[in-house]
Amino acid sequence: MRWLRKNLVVIAGLLTLAYLILPNVIVMVFSFNEPAGRFNYSWREFSTDAWRDPCGVADLCGSLALSLQIAAWATLGATVLGTMIAFALVRYRFRARGAINSLIFLPMAMPEVVMAASLLTLFLNMGAQLGFWTVLIAHIMFCLSFVVTAVKARVMSMDPRLEEAARDLYAGPVQTFLRVTLPIAAPGIAAGALLAFALSFDDFIITNFNAGSTVTFPMFVWGSAQRGTPVQINVIGTAMFVIAVLVVVAGQAAAGRRKRTQHT
Repeated sequence: MRWLRKNLVVIAGLLTLAYLILPNVIVMVFSFNEPAGRFNYSWREFSTDAWRDPCGVADLCGSLALSLQIAAWATLGATVLGTMIAFALVRYRFRARGAINSLIFLPMAMPEVVMAASLLTLFLNMGAQLGFWTVLIAHIMFCLSFVVTAVKARVMSMDPRLEEAARDLYAGPVQTFLRVTLPIAAPGIAAGALLAFALSFDDFIITNFNAGSTVTFPMFVWGSAQRGTPVQINVIGTAMFVIAVLVVVAGQAAAGRRKRTQHT
């Protein structure tokens, strides 16, 4: 009992982590399955056919490429706009600053279906044709709040004396921003960008309302689930999970190496 009380937090953390990872493990296992019918819900036999031909299902890789393209552009747009908004809210005083700070959190607080319906109404009233561009605009608007929150937290923790020291050493405003301010804010910007990419890539509700005939990867998965679940979907999901884990591990390794270099 003494050992259990001493390690209770660690055990609870490991159990929670296992609970979170379990669905990904199931997806990974069933990516090597050879289903008997259209639905890949029960284990039949081990097979690597889906891994050898991940694009064997019509339109799967096309929808995946489209999702990656939209996510990349949405990340770029939301990161640039969100970073500028975060710096403006932290560094400057202007009218309605408090109201804007409150409005920034609305997209994160309200249900996605409300925002999706509102954007659809806006596009229809403007006479816009639903498709790639409406999805991209909707994703940028949805991801913007998350980027602002991440960058704003980083900018608020920055020491202004570092920028003052750079100006004392005759650095101009642009040089100070590029060599001092931007590198310090970079972790927050990177965190916001990664979050925006993940949110945009796997979004279904907002995309479904504003896509028209455009089919992204989440919409393809949803449509496939109505008539069958190809094993290739599990393959793509496993690949994305492994890539995400490798990115996180590489980031942690780089951070640890940088800390060791600073200490030495």
